[in-house]
Amino acid sequence: QVQLVESGGGLVQAGGSLRLSCAASGSIHSIHIMAWYRQAPGKQRELVARITNDGSINYVDSGLGRFTISRDKVKNAVYLQMNSLKPEDTAVYYCKSILTSSYAMVPTEYWGQGTQVTVSS
Repeated sequence: QVQLVESGGGLVQAGGSLRLSCAASGSIHSIHIMAWYRQAPGKQRELVARITNDGSINYVDSGLGRFTISRDKVKNAVYLQMNSLKPEDTAVYYCKSILTSSYAMVPTEYWGQGTQVTVSS
């Protein structure tokens, strides 16, 4: 089985910073993409940032200049450094990975359980 576990969420004041972490574990053959999504109450889940195996990175427009995604291939982990946080960044943040497991051997999408980020004004 493959599992994604996030950590690092919490309550922070506007202007503050948080660093989210996500580690993939289990029978992993190769990881193709790791990404962060978020879902605010009453809104659709949206892509925040993603990083591909070759290092290509994309950010949501609202995160440009404030968010930084990085990856540790050895640890099968992805991180999201969030600076200058705003109340509108409040959401549940989810880690997603498209990876090939050792038993399925086809690219499959996996999600973490989510971590709450709350930014107070």
